[in-house]
Parts: sequence; structure tokens; C-alpha cells
Amino acid sequence: MEKVARSKWRWAGYLGKQEGVKWTNHILKCRPRLHKEDIEIPPRRWVDDIRKKAGMKRLRLALFVQHIQAEYIWIADNPKFGQPIVNVTVAVGREAIIECVVENLATYKVAWLRVDTQTILTIQNHVITKNHRISVTHSEHKTWYLHIREVRETDRGWYMCQINTDPMKSQVGYLQVVVSPDIIDYQTSSDLVVQEGSDVSLKCVAKGSPEPSIIWKRENGQAIYAVMNREVSTVEGPILNINRANRHQMGPYLCIASNGVPPTVSKRIQLTVQFPPVIWIQYQLIGAYDGQEIILECQSEAFPKSINYWTRDKGEIVPKNEKYEPIIKYDSYKVHMKLIIRRIEQNTYGIYKCVSKNSLGETDGTINVYRIPKPAIPKLTNKSNPNELLDNNILTYQIGSSRRDSLSLEEGYKNASPPLTKRSLPYRLCPLLLTCIFWLV
Repeated sequence: MEKVARSKWRWAGYLGKQEGVKWTNHILKCRPRLHKEDIEIPPRRWVDDIRKKAGMKRLRLALFVQHIQAEYIWIADNPKFGQPIVNVTVAVGREAIIECVVENLATYKVAWLRVDTQTILTIQNHVITKNHRISVTHSEHKTWYLHIREVRETDRGWYMCQINTDPMKSQVGYLQVVVSPDIIDYQTSSDLVVQEGSDVSLKCVAKGSPEPSIIWKRENGQAIYAVMNREVSTVEGPILNINRANRHQMGPYLCIASNGVPPTVSKRIQLTVQFPPVIWIQYQLIGAYDGQEIILECQSEAFPKSINYWTRDKGEIVPKNEKYEPIIKYDSYKVHMKLIIRRIEQNTYGIYKCVSKNSLGETDGTINVYRIPKPAIPKLTNKSNPNELLDNNILTYQIGSSRRDSLSLEEGYKNASPPLTKRSLPYRLCPLLLTCIFWLV
């Protein structure tokens, strides 16, 4: 019996040295529960034996000292957070790392939780969730890292770092997931075909986080004719309105979406403006002499693409041969028509027409080539100066413009004759005027 008592006291002393008071309280106040003692002997606790042998004063002193030691150990080793959790911003598809710094962790454990769903993600080194993209690491049990690989938009939200103290300690951090812009095709305008003079509205819809901003610009860098016909290089907003669209506003437009998260995206929208053919002629009367080479020119605009050719007085198409060489150059909706006539003869004088037609209409322009006497060429005063040689074409009489050089189509709007159509009054009076001018000359 004495040996058993010594073993019991030795075991009690060992437990009394442990941190905290719970083990001491459990041992000293322990009562046998399942063991049946003799009826004559009342159930006793270990504290009863200590009180019997050492007395109440020494027992109270021992318990007080043990309690003070436990309180001191609890205050000194109580875990705490070293710093707040820093909010993290990451793009979709990348890895997010949330950091939690804990001091004096000792035997306590750190857990990570998803706040909005109250889901336990990790406890200490163990991953609890079945999400294979989540893992946990630490640095010397002080800095704890929650890793989320291949981040998705659904991962956005608050995350909690928790210590299992009593009461529990925790702090939270926010994971912001940003998404690069993406243009929604089915809600965005596609290529558009309109008639000249129609109002046009182009729409562009994009998604992303943060919400993307949208600007419009022309692919060729030219100005945009926005509301009130103001010329601007760019227009902001999801909708681009063009009032009374004309041929000069035809072409590709770019809808560009950006939100600070690369890459910036764009969509190309082709605006096609249809209109019937229109013709401008620089010189409507050309005088030439026998044997001379001349060039007739017309400028045409039309869309859809027009069919262009030259005809004579009676409507026969001018063929390409040794005497005639038709040349047609296309530049988008613009057409430059030339007819080279080599060695003018008696049967080559007369009316020539440049004809342009498409699915929306047809028009033509008339050029009258008439005969003039061949002028005498003066002798050269300085044979060594080739600049004194006279070009035969410079002696050609060209009526219709004060300038001999060819006009661009833009210059033609101001300087050349107005467009000729079959409905215009000049076209109806043209034969009479040509006849009068011919006899006057």
C-alpha cells in the first residue's frame, strides 16, 4: 500500500508541473465513477489525502502558487496576430497567395476559412476542402500562406485566418479577382450596309472586372463625324451614332474595350454606304489636230462597285486596239477612267462618253473632241536647251477648267464642273452649247 501511495503522489506531482491548471484540477478533484468502493469507506478524492496529511493552509498555498504559474505562462505564450492581412488582387488564371502572420503560436493551430460559405479550407498543415486548387504553407510556424491556384471569378471574397484559442481569434482579408475585357459578339453590332443619307447607330458591349470602358475610332485614323457633324478622332461610350452617313464615312470602325487589365481587346465593324454612280469631268471640250495623241479623263464614285467603260456618239463601246487604250483604276469606291487616243484622224473626232453603272443607278459624262488647225512650231533659238522643245499636248485646247493638271476628286468638288446626270439641266443643254462653241471657234 505504501508503494502504491508513493506512485500515486509521484504521478500527481508530474501532472501538476504541466502547463495550465486543468490537469491539476482533474487529478485533485477526481472521484471514482465506475469503481465500487466499500460501503464503510466513503469515496475520497486525492485532495482529501493531501488535506489530511499536509493540512488546509499548505494545500491552499500550493494551489495558489500553481495557479499563478499557469496564469503567467498563459499571458506570456498567448498567440496573437503580428499584422493585418493584406488584401490581394490577382487576375483570373493566376495564383493568389494570402498571408497571415501569427506570433507565439506554441501548441495552438491555425486554420483558413472561406467567410461567405463558412467553409473550412485548411487546419495547420492539412487541407480540409476537396478543392484541389487550394494548399497551405508556412514559414517557421509564424507566417501562414493560403495558396489558390488557377484563380476563378468565383474565388472572389473574404478569407479568414483563425487561431483555436478560447475565445477564438481571427482576422480576415479580401481576395479581388480581376478579369481582362471581353467583347460580347452577339450583343455587338456586326458589319452594316446602309444607303447614303441614313442614320447609323453602332453598338459595342464588353464584360470584365472592373467594368471596361469603350472607345470608338476609325481603322484608317481618319476623323469620325459624330453628332452635329463634329470631327473627332475618338468617341467614348458603348454606342456610336452617325447622322446622315455618307460615302466619306464608309470604312472599318474599331470598338476598343479596356479596364486596366491586359490585354485590351477590339472588334472591327465594317460600315458600307451604298449610293448610285456620280461622274466628274475635268475637261468637257478638247480641241486637237490631226496626228496628235490626247487623253480623255473622268472621275467616278459608286458603291456597290460600278461597271465603267467608254462609248462613242452612237453608243458603241470603245474597244482596246492600236488606236484606243481605255485605262480604269479602282480605289475603294472611287474610279479614275482614262481613254488614250493615238494619232487623231478624221473619224476619231466627235462625242465620247464615260459610262458608270451599278445596281442602284447609271450615269455618264460627255467629252467633245473637235478639230483645230495644226499650229506652226517655232524654231529653237537655243538648240542646247531641251526645255524649249514644245510638247504637242500643250497646244490642245481644253475647256472646262482653268488648270491643265488633273484634279483630285476632292479638288474637283470645288473647281471642276458639277456631277453630270441625265436629270441635270447642263446635261440637256450640253449638245446645243457644244455646237455653238464649235462654230465660234
